[in-house]
Amino acid sequence: MPGKLGRTAEQRQALLRNQASELLWYGKITTTKAKAKELQPYVEKIITKAISVYDENEEYEVKTTDKKGKEITQKNVKDSPKKLAVRRLIMGKLYDLQEVKPFNEKKSDFKKRTADIQHPLMEKLFNEIAPKYAQRAEELGQGGGYTRIYLLGARRGDGAEEAIIELV
Repeated sequence: MPGKLGRTAEQRQALLRNQASELLWYGKITTTKAKAKELQPYVEKIITKAISVYDENEEYEVKTTDKKGKEITQKNVKDSPKKLAVRRLIMGKLYDLQEVKPFNEKKSDFKKRTADIQHPLMEKLFNEIAPKYAQRAEELGQGGGYTRIYLLGARRGDGAEEAIIELV
């Protein structure tokens, strides 16, 4: 028996994952009012989790020898266990969108730019969105309120109330 939004639990979860992924990737989507109101707390919780751990990294040293036998020490950075756990939890709540090559960019440049990025949406969430909202929370002294809903009116055809949901 269908639940909220006239869908079964699996369909509703897939819908929320898809719309949340699109919203975080593009920053703004148009949907129905009911879907936007369901999506808002879903996305806000994801962003709050990302903000809590986005800057937790661990540095470690790797010692290697080159062709001449000289020892080289490199410093590398990886996610802390807590950040990794949150990243995996968020990955279960979103679909992983792949970056599309811009029309005016060469294929070789695009491959070079995206070579080390395995999960572009996660990178965007932890490297762009979370720091931006963490700074906003420091300045305003408040957490939450990362999304905004604008009502557009009735849609032609079926008369459903349309809305735009966007990241603030």
